[in-house]
Amino acid sequence: MSNPAPIAIVGLGYVGLPLSLQFARSGVPVLGLDIDPAKVAELNAGRSYIGHVASTTVQTQRAAGRFEATTDFSRVREAQAVLICVPTPLTKNREPDLSYVLSTARAIAPYLDEKTAAGSAAGLKKLVVLESTTYPGTTEGELRRELETGSSLVAGKDFHLAYSPEREDPGQPEHRMADIPKIIGGLTISCRERAIAIYERAIRTIVPVSSCRAAEAAKLLENVFRSVNIALVNELKPVYGAMDIDIWEVIEAAKTKPFGFMPFYPGPGLGGHCIPIDPFYLAWKAREFGQPTRFIELAGEINTAMPRHVVNVVISALAAQKKSIKDARVLILGLAYKPDIDDDRESPAYRLLDLLNERGATVAYHDPHVPLIRPTREHPHWAGQQSVSWTRETISSFDAIVIVTAHQVVNYSQLADWCPCIVDTRNVMADFTTQPGQIWKA
Repeated sequence: MSNPAPIAIVGLGYVGLPLSLQFARSGVPVLGLDIDPAKVAELNAGRSYIGHVASTTVQTQRAAGRFEATTDFSRVREAQAVLICVPTPLTKNREPDLSYVLSTARAIAPYLDEKTAAGSAAGLKKLVVLESTTYPGTTEGELRRELETGSSLVAGKDFHLAYSPEREDPGQPEHRMADIPKIIGGLTISCRERAIAIYERAIRTIVPVSSCRAAEAAKLLENVFRSVNIALVNELKPVYGAMDIDIWEVIEAAKTKPFGFMPFYPGPGLGGHCIPIDPFYLAWKAREFGQPTRFIELAGEINTAMPRHVVNVVISALAAQKKSIKDARVLILGLAYKPDIDDDRESPAYRLLDLLNERGATVAYHDPHVPLIRPTREHPHWAGQQSVSWTRETISSFDAIVIVTAHQVVNYSQLADWCPCIVDTRNVMADFTTQPGQIWKA
């Protein structure tokens, strides 16, 4: 019996690589595609470049012959399905940037003809699935047009087309991906059924919906829900603070209610690739239909403003020590957007670095998970900066330290001993003995 044709996964980042390994663990051969030859070389050598993805997992699947990475998009002809997991960022004008999705479509389109799929299941048309978060209509609109133009094929007739939003939870155990239900919408019923047949080999629970648009909208709702609720507690934080009420204490009390309440927590701003971006995707698309999204846009404004609020607290904390923000030494503690991972995409730490630097402060950062700032499209000027060492001499040399990310590996007891001025955006210092006026909540 011949080996089954692989599935191809385009984009081997924080979404594509874990998904590739989940399929491989489930016995499905995977061909990982990426435009970065360095990433491809690392993976084929059995090395992971993502902190929460163990190199041993890559090595195991490589040794079993179930995972291979390549930059050669012509090998899509070998695959029975192509899953697209590429970035969907915002432009500088906060409008959707589909360039990665569309360039991927152009790269794979010439190889979608089923006749070139030697080794695939006989008679099965190729399946293309978009996983990248986007606005409703992208899959059956822009993506479909690029695929049909580049292949001279018709979606739903000559190849299957579907949308299944990623639900990656960085930092969680690898096996959990199999337990996270997967939403699937297809261009046609046959497209959806073909996608279900692929995904159910690696994911335990499949959630079919009526269309690609419904699946795209569900993903946006998930993240808009979080954005709006985080904005609520971010807005309440200074309100309760003015009343001498601790928002963190209030949330802990409120969450004891066993119904009708779900806790969300304030912070220095939103991070990650989805929550800071998705509301703007929906608001942009809604304008096309003449529909206002005032509530969603207000939440975005509140969350976007949080770094400025934090900087104002830093200024007040320094003033209490008879120091000015100009020429002050300020350390950002935590660069990753989420605890205990190395993912710094859209991290509010970068905005804080910029704002403090603009005000004349000398800034640095410490993050054991991000020892070196890699080049990014949004913050290229910080590339190459290294995390400072965690020593009493180094940490105590700063006038103020801003806790942005609550990594578990950080010794906060030492921090309390070493630094007289700590701006805590995550309430992590609440469990440690500190001096009056040492902790400023922001």
